[in-house]
Amino acid sequence: MGLRVQDKVEVVKALLKELHRGASVEELKRKFRDVLVSITPFEIPLIEQQLVRESIPVSEILKLCDLHVELFREALESRELEGVPRGHPLDLLVRENEQILKMSEALSLYANALARSESREEAEKHLEALKRVVGDLKRIRIHYRKIQMGIFPYFERRGIIAVPRVLWGREDQVIVKLRKLAKMLEEARDPYAERGRLAAEALNLAREIGELVFRENKILYPAAWALLSEGEWAAVREVFDDIGYIVEVEDDWRPRAEPILPYQVEDPVVSREQLEKMPPEMRRVIESQGLEPDKYKVVGRDDLDLGTGFLSLRELKAILASLPVEVTYADRNDRVKFYTQSKLHKGFVRTKTIIGRRIEFCHPPRLEELVRKTVDEIKSGMRDVAEFWTRQGDRIIRVLIVGVRSKNGEYLGTLEIVEDLTEVVENTEQVKEKIVVL
Repeated sequence: MGLRVQDKVEVVKALLKELHRGASVEELKRKFRDVLVSITPFEIPLIEQQLVRESIPVSEILKLCDLHVELFREALESRELEGVPRGHPLDLLVRENEQILKMSEALSLYANALARSESREEAEKHLEALKRVVGDLKRIRIHYRKIQMGIFPYFERRGIIAVPRVLWGREDQVIVKLRKLAKMLEEARDPYAERGRLAAEALNLAREIGELVFRENKILYPAAWALLSEGEWAAVREVFDDIGYIVEVEDDWRPRAEPILPYQVEDPVVSREQLEKMPPEMRRVIESQGLEPDKYKVVGRDDLDLGTGFLSLRELKAILASLPVEVTYADRNDRVKFYTQSKLHKGFVRTKTIIGRRIEFCHPPRLEELVRKTVDEIKSGMRDVAEFWTRQGDRIIRVLIVGVRSKNGEYLGTLEIVEDLTEVVENTEQVKEKIVVL
């Protein structure tokens, strides 16, 4: 029979006393391993609340976080994620979750301390601590983005839809609540009077973050480990590198396969062997709902490979005409090679007769020297972008001159981007009212 929460509180108190007297971490891990590993994210806030109520200093309780997180990782590595190498995308996600769990436990601790504040000064101190933790937690979006963009597409390709949608919904809920809490803390004028409301909001957020860590570590990551091939993980690592991390990446994992993106998975069927390796929760969902793999072929026979996707020439022309900007491109020899005409906003008059024309001759003589100087500066690398504002009748136009370079930095040409920003400039307040935080 498992220990009750109160029993776990007593064990944790004994552990903290051992920590205080200088016991080694390895000694404590041996002595308290079973109890600490059994503490779930759902129980953490309850235990911390009891410890704060008994006047145990927050600084002492925070020492427990490192120990709990370390044991949690060891349990994962020995069971659910056995064999995951250092530097592997899953290893990095687990390490990020360790950091997130520490931050959520700190959030819970300071929230409990704020709730039990006995003076305005004490409440102010805990409010500032909460602000710091919330500021750190804002980086959590980077962690979620990697999962949403790097992991979920491989599940969806195999027909596993419900789990990614539910998890993304929970992650989005955390981001919204984090934003709300940050606003509440900044606007708090009397934290002592508002301590109950602020603490409740912070505790609720800490609980939800802890639950997500638990679901990811125990369900999502083991399922991904069972499903994805070495090539798929190679592609995931590239995506992760693009998005960034909230922990230091010290280990260089080198996959033994070429990257495979979701659309390149030709037979996205979950095998019986893969299903057997999955966590019971995921296996039950799949067996109850069944799977319909996504076998859609996105690349057409005549599509152009644009590096970030594929388009037919017909699609490309239609997309360029649908952009709210117009562009003109001159090659390395300053000859106009291409321009667009937007259906949404008209910029400067351009016609097919400018193809092959020297770029400075596309402007009136009074601007020729400015055009030449700007292009030369961009070509030489003195600057990457030049910005100009002008009027065209009653319209306010922004013009960007951008250097176009290859991945190796080789100069290829110059791009002029023309954008009508009249509404933004003249109706600033109305535009601000339309802003929705996504």
